[in-house]
Amino acid sequence: MMDISEFKFDEKGLIVAIAQDVYTGEVLMQAFMNKEALEKTIESGYATYYSRSRKKLWKKGETSGCLQEVKKILYDCDADSILLLVKQNGAGACHTGNRSCFYRELKEFDFTPDYKIVFDVANTIRDRKLNPVEGSYTNYLLSKGAEKICKKLGEETTESVIAAIANKNDELICELSDLLYHALVLMEDKGIDMYDVFHELMNREGKAPHPKYKKLMEEKK
Repeated sequence: MMDISEFKFDEKGLIVAIAQDVYTGEVLMQAFMNKEALEKTIESGYATYYSRSRKKLWKKGETSGCLQEVKKILYDCDADSILLLVKQNGAGACHTGNRSCFYRELKEFDFTPDYKIVFDVANTIRDRKLNPVEGSYTNYLLSKGAEKICKKLGEETTESVIAAIANKNDELICELSDLLYHALVLMEDKGIDMYDVFHELMNREGKAPHPKYKKLMEEKK
């Protein structure tokens, strides 16, 4: 591992630090670190930055609960910027309540939608739970509980099967989208995090067993 003293801090003793979601690749925020902040991040496993306005260290999420669990620290070819791959806890990285600080759009070019939209929908569902909106279908489902949600999940599953057998792909896309939405609502109702599902999928690929399951397996031995 490179010695911290070898990093190229600027004349104020700071270095740029970018936080990126380790699972989705989404860029969450940009801040600064000094040597002490970097040392604390390495030591604790949680992102700690340096506030230029307050002139002091700050552990991300210490008061809001939106802690950033650091999974890997990378640095660029010139050793003058740092990339933190993190698991973002809580509502998100931005003080505005958005998941990412990069939520404002300057210009959009043609692009293919990616899996980030699943997180956007999941975050909207969670926001509805925390901040109910009158007339919201999501709030209606959450208020009825698991039995109602599972009933809708079953209906969407059946409709997906019917559309697939009938070779109606346009309908199938719509039904699968409904199925995924209701699955996300059920996850929120049961307190299951998207990362729990990611861990299980990674476990099936032989990459990273979920800490919860790993503990259960050890207890069975």
